Amino acid sequence: MLGWELWPNNSGGLGVACYHMSKALAIAGASIDFVVPYTAEHEGIDYMDVHCATKLSPLERNGLGAYDTKTVMNKPLSKADINNLKDMRGVQKRYVQYVKKLAKISQPDIIHAHDWMTMEAGMGAKEVCDAPLIVHVHATEFDRSGSDLGNPLIHEIEYQGLMMADRIVAVSNITKNIIVEKYGIPADKVEVVHNAIDIVYLNDGYCYDFSTYKYLEGLKHEGYTIVLNLTRFTNQKGLVNFVKAAAKACTKYDKLVFLLVGDGEQRDELIRLAADLGISDKIFMTGFIRGKQWRDAYSVADVFVMSSVSEPFGLTALEAAHHDNAIILTKQSGVGEVLNSVFRYDFWDEDVLADQLIGIATSYVLKKSLQEDVKMEYARLSWHDAANTLMRIYNDKQRMVTA
Repeated sequence: MLGWELWPNNSGGLGVACYHMSKALAIAGASIDFVVPYTAEHEGIDYMDVHCATKLSPLERNGLGAYDTKTVMNKPLSKADINNLKDMRGVQKRYVQYVKKLAKISQPDIIHAHDWMTMEAGMGAKEVCDAPLIVHVHATEFDRSGSDLGNPLIHEIEYQGLMMADRIVAVSNITKNIIVEKYGIPADKVEVVHNAIDIVYLNDGYCYDFSTYKYLEGLKHEGYTIVLNLTRFTNQKGLVNFVKAAAKACTKYDKLVFLLVGDGEQRDELIRLAADLGISDKIFMTGFIRGKQWRDAYSVADVFVMSSVSEPFGLTALEAAHHDNAIILTKQSGVGEVLNSVFRYDFWDEDVLADQLIGIATSYVLKKSLQEDVKMEYARLSWHDAANTLMRIYNDKQRMVTA
């Protein structure tokens, strides 16, 4: 299994999904060698072998810009400097080299690669050991760029990886449709396996610390509604529209405040926008956080908004539901395929989002109904169901190889 990040050394949902997915696969009987492009301790992961392809730290890996794909430029792997670990393509070249050596020695039954960052390594491993290649798509370059443009090099890598894959797994029907329509891949080559949530993992003795967001707790006591958006600050996440909708809502109902958790290249732009719209006192930014502070952000919030222009799935919505948030999703978010007790809107429709925020904030009954109903829905999702589907895909491909 090839992944660019793995909890607890992750910067986003991909590392969380890989952690829970691989754990459920191990319980289902899979023996896993998981390769990451950095070196770190992975305490508590005793159900598989984690291989570190470079000496980079997780923080150095985060700085390479894997999700801000403009930074990758247009450098084919053949022209990358394998000794330059400050360059994304240099690290990927080192990663490919490591994976090919490992595959040649271990002769795996299946190669399972996650997203564009590891597709080239997956293709390289397939060449040296001829095992079936499963490409798991959590997001495409069309999602990350929020348009039909994006980085041409990454589009090419994704196209090659999808073409060479023996089977493709998409995290939602939205993602499957992009793969089929934008890349011309036959629909019967792609199977949808929705992400899930591990309730046991979230019920690990965590206790909300009221002092973490003491000021916001004071505002809640005065009747304010706390609206949370937890994400990377990139074009894909629709945060400009979100801030504009926040300003429109505040002109009609004053007791709203907005907690933005995360970081990214749009941070300064969003600060300026909030100032221009006159709502700087309504916007609170934490920067990038993890662990207990991250859980506390969910706990202080009343409403969670996923404002993405294109969100293949959206694990944060499930995490927010677990922490008693009412959920608002864009219609462009894949998690809406498994959650029904939510409000939805088109990412560009700031007026609708503003009205939904006001509706929840001014109706206690509506807010409680959304919070309680969505909790019953997310609790039905299971990583074990996802793992069983993946095991079936693995076994189907193995039978084809040995037939």
